Amino acid sequence: MEKIVMESPLGEITIAAKGDKLIFITYGEISGKNTQSNVLLAAKKQLEEYFEQKRTSFDLPLSIEGTSFQKKVWEALRSIPYGETCSYQDVAIKMDNPKAVRAVGQANRKNPFPIIVPCHRVIGKNKKLIGYAGNQTDKQQYLLSLENSSNSVN
Repeated sequence: MEKIVMESPLGEITIAAKGDKLIFITYGEISGKNTQSNVLLAAKKQLEEYFEQKRTSFDLPLSIEGTSFQKKVWEALRSIPYGETCSYQDVAIKMDNPKAVRAVGQANRKNPFPIIVPCHRVIGKNKKLIGYAGNQTDKQQYLLSLENSSNSVN
């Protein structure tokens, strides 16, 4: 595993890759070999552009590993438009599995690509922020505020 650590408004973010694909992103720094590979530099650049409100979506090669259900949830998350939110129940309904609200929450919690696969856009059906990155709803609030304050990004 190779990694790069970047500073962000949310603190340090570690971006990890194997070969030419990203394998995960996490808040904080983890052990691993620091490198400047093309895929890591591209991910860092795109995240910086996101935080600068110059980017609304990501175009990065992801190695997504998980159960078929988790992958379906993560794909559904990628369809939530920039600056918008939906509930866990909305995601379950979108997947034609309306009773899977808790399972959607668990898959959301295991998302290996926060920000890139926008799990921060999923909120409680009561419109409250719940369960982001464990219980780091301050990060979720920051990301939602960032997206809602930008008007003209590409």
